[in-house]
Amino acid sequence: MDYNPKRCTPLSELEQRTTRLQELLKENNLDGAVILQNADLFYLAGTTQRSHLFIPAEGKPILMVRKNFDRAKLESTIENILPMSNLKELPDKLKTFGGTELKRIGFELDVLPVNLYFSYQKLLAPMEITDVSNLVRRVRAIKSPYEIEVLRDAARLNQIMFSHVKEYLREGITEAEFAGKLEAVYRREGHQCFIRMRGFNLEIVYGHLMSGSNLAIPSFFDGPTGGSGLNPSFPQSAGLKVIARNEPVMVDYVGVYDGYMVDQARIFCIGHLPEKLVRAHNVALEIQDAIKEQAKPGVPCAKLYELAVNIADQYGLTDHFMGYPEPVAFVGHGVGIELDELPVLAKGFNTPLENGMVFALEPKFVFPEGAVGVENTFVVTPAGLQTLTEYDESIAYL
Repeated sequence: MDYNPKRCTPLSELEQRTTRLQELLKENNLDGAVILQNADLFYLAGTTQRSHLFIPAEGKPILMVRKNFDRAKLESTIENILPMSNLKELPDKLKTFGGTELKRIGFELDVLPVNLYFSYQKLLAPMEITDVSNLVRRVRAIKSPYEIEVLRDAARLNQIMFSHVKEYLREGITEAEFAGKLEAVYRREGHQCFIRMRGFNLEIVYGHLMSGSNLAIPSFFDGPTGGSGLNPSFPQSAGLKVIARNEPVMVDYVGVYDGYMVDQARIFCIGHLPEKLVRAHNVALEIQDAIKEQAKPGVPCAKLYELAVNIADQYGLTDHFMGYPEPVAFVGHGVGIELDELPVLAKGFNTPLENGMVFALEPKFVFPEGAVGVENTFVVTPAGLQTLTEYDESIAYL
């Protein structure tokens, strides 16, 4: 096969991730886990070829590949990689490599279709199938130095894209045409195009790019902005609206490189913005600075969300914070291989920050005439937050 993957996840990296998951499996009295979902496969096996990754509570994992076996062997550094031509082979392979009798085994039940769950339940009986998704997500929430470096590559991709905004943004261009020019920059520089999301029916491509009143059009997407999109089939982000003078243009895009993503947003304007929007943008920056000052390992995520809400309230902007007329109840979300990872800076999410967590912080204000705010991706360190996404945060006037 004339194929050579650019970057494979090192075996030492996969082993560290597997060991952390195995510790959680044992804590929860699980004999092992079967990983099926592409994002988790990529994280734990380094490939998204159609496979079943079996991770026993003790011992080495085995990757059983249905399609394509040859590519899986090139992409994954796992030692035990075997072909599996038929799903009916799974029970015997699990017995062979499980080491002991398997009584309780985990699947990613947050994303596994119900019909498939019933099939596995019947195939593996009398084994008990339980949910392992939260354990996998907890492991994935802590990024290694290797992952941070790949995230820095994604951040450099965003830096290149944002540096072209002023070159292409002009009065009279449609949102869709403007988006296409920036997305062409992304693709030339190695953006993989596809943005993974774990949540059911959450779909997004590149991110959100809208202007003026289009920023205030609500949508199904679980975020502060929506946008018209081009049609009801994909009702979000850029539409055919013509970009005008003296209105905000938000470029809220996700840079993805070698499977890892950063989320970043900036405001541009041809002309000048109304003072109301300028004031709200400055409040968003104040919220970001306050959270950066407080966000350290051990601080509950909900406390940071409450801090953001309190600052918005002090300026009389509560009704417009994180969406209008339907705000979302978070101000930040974990990123990595998926756009909606842990942690979540949200109401009631009391999980504390940990060293190595990575999240996008996005304080934004939405009004009928547009939206303002900022978004950056940060890594949690013992000293506080370290910024991964660099670009001028002030409103960029043309």
